[in-house]
Amino acid sequence: MSKTIEQTVEFSHVCAQELFDTYLDSRKHGAALGAPVTVRPRVGGEFQAFDGSVTGRIFEIVPGRLIVQSWRGQPWREQDLDSVVILNFLDTRDGARIDLVHANIPDHAYAMINEQAWHERYWYPWKLYLGVPRRSCVRS
Repeated sequence: MSKTIEQTVEFSHVCAQELFDTYLDSRKHGAALGAPVTVRPRVGGEFQAFDGSVTGRIFEIVPGRLIVQSWRGQPWREQDLDSVVILNFLDTRDGARIDLVHANIPDHAYAMINEQAWHERYWYPWKLYLGVPRRSCVRS
């Protein structure tokens, strides 16, 4: 069996484009996490975060809107299939949100890769990093 995580994360005073750009920019993404990140922002491009303990490849990009990637974490065993992460970026009235689906997480890895881990290791640091209102957002 495998597990799936579905989350919606709200961000104030930023726009979806800024969230999208931060995710695909190695420097910004790393600054948001407080950990090294390498992203090759193109279909087929590889990424890694947290000193290589998370790795994967980008399957699809819809500019400003959607990222789909394969994803492996440190607890994955060699025989485990990659999981899939889908990130949908949307503007809201007060900012933006990310809708996340993380599918095919091996049962044995779920203790480390779960809803709480996404919040603690990703979304909370991102909110701190993006906490200052931005002027670069252009809303359509």
